[in-house]
Amino acid sequence: MALNEDKKLYHVSSSPHVRASVTTQKIMTDVIIAMLPATAFGVYRFGIGALIVVLATVAAAVISEYLYEYFMKRPITITDGSAVVTGMILALNMPPEIPVWMPMLGAVFAIIVVKQLYGGLGQNFMNPALAARCFLLISFSRAMTDFSASFPEGVDAVSGATPLAVLKAGGEASLSDLFFGNIAGTIGEVSVLMLLIGAAYLLIRGVISIRIPAVYIATVAVFMGLFGGRGFDLYYIACEICAGGLIFGAFFMATDYVTTPITPLGQILFGVFIGILTGVFRVFGASAEGVSYAIIIGNIVAPLIERATVPTPFGKGRYAEITKKLMHENTERGGK
Repeated sequence: MALNEDKKLYHVSSSPHVRASVTTQKIMTDVIIAMLPATAFGVYRFGIGALIVVLATVAAAVISEYLYEYFMKRPITITDGSAVVTGMILALNMPPEIPVWMPMLGAVFAIIVVKQLYGGLGQNFMNPALAARCFLLISFSRAMTDFSASFPEGVDAVSGATPLAVLKAGGEASLSDLFFGNIAGTIGEVSVLMLLIGAAYLLIRGVISIRIPAVYIATVAVFMGLFGGRGFDLYYIACEICAGGLIFGAFFMATDYVTTPITPLGQILFGVFIGILTGVFRVFGASAEGVSYAIIIGNIVAPLIERATVPTPFGKGRYAEITKKLMHENTERGGK
């Protein structure tokens, strides 16, 4: 709305009139910052090879987006930071010694196949980074599950196993090692402390809500207590929560704006759904992990959850029946 100085008349533009200062670029920048502690620890823990994986994967994601949009004559969107976020999430889900070309291929798959072919940011039906990780798990399962180079010093990598595999086999894991990151695993998932620091930053900045992560983690905890075979052993449940990609997935992947429900009830149901799936995969599946597949399936189901939980507008559905009943009662009173 603007004032015309000559005629002293107001020119009113169409709605909306209130504009938010939040942009995609700002949100993505916050997400990148939030992942830096886990990234830095991963590089410290696993060495220069981990840094090369992260840089190469991010570069492949950004270049793929630029080239696709350039040749398809679409607006160039690499400055919004979404391709960097996709590359970082994918890289942090990689074993530190994986051949670099594999996560780079995954980045190309994430950007072009999952994101751009469906219309770009906001149109993809599943998280691009997670879709690419699942693609790599299916295509290169041995390389994606080889953590021999990531075992702590002094551990026999040949006979050793990841903490989740140890827990699944009935063994014990060190909760302190899981929390601080002295374990084998992917580049970004090993230190729960670093992940929680990044998650706290996102929560303080208002980028994500605690709703989905809290419900997701609580559901996994209850499921493991019921079906994990050790009852509600709090130490065991805490190890299950801290092991693998659960914390990383809960705060950085399950909270994706595009592929999760927007309604509060929908987010709660989404958290319960992916929590149950994660528990099913971990307890009854062939693999000890299940976070990526659980969230991917949740992304596919999210539109149905959202549709079922959208509040009914006043005057429609059951509200219409209540309104008609009240109007009828008022009419009868008026007639009397």
